[in-house]
Amino acid sequence: MNSRVSLSKKNAKAYSQLITISNNIDEQAILAGLEEGFIHLLKLRLSQINGCAFCVRLHTQDAQKCGVSIDKIALVATWKETEYFSEKEKSALSLAESVNLIHNEYVPDDIYQESAKYWDEAQLASIEWISIIIGAFNRVAITSRYSVKP
Repeated sequence: MNSRVSLSKKNAKAYSQLITISNNIDEQAILAGLEEGFIHLLKLRLSQINGCAFCVRLHTQDAQKCGVSIDKIALVATWKETEYFSEKEKSALSLAESVNLIHNEYVPDDIYQESAKYWDEAQLASIEWISIIIGAFNRVAITSRYSVKP
C-alpha cells in the first residue's frame, strides 16, 4: 500500500476536535440509555459498510471489552438474518445504516418511524449522531490508509 498523508497528523487540532465531538456523542448516547457495547456494534456495522478495516478492528475490540458476545459481534454484518438482535436493536441498526447511506435514498420515513417506536428523541438523535461521526472517522482512516496489521 502506498503511503498517504496522515490527516490526523497534518491537522492534529481538527482531529482532536473530532475526537472531542465523538466523546460527547458517546456520552450523550449513554445518558440517553444506549448501552456502550451496542454503540460499538453500531460503529462496527457502519465501518463494515464503509470498508474501514482500522475501525472494524477497533470497534470489534471495544465491543468485546464491553462484554458483547463474539457471536453477536460476528453476526452484526448479517443482523437482519439472525435472532441475536432484538427488534429494537434492529430498528437502530436500520436507522444507522440509512443515515450512513444517505446518498442512496435519504432516510426513508418508514425506517425512521419504525425506530421511533422503540427509541425516544434523545436516543434517535444519538443513533443518528453516531452514524455521522463514525462516517467521518471512517473517511479519515480510509483516506489516510491507516495501517491494519496483525
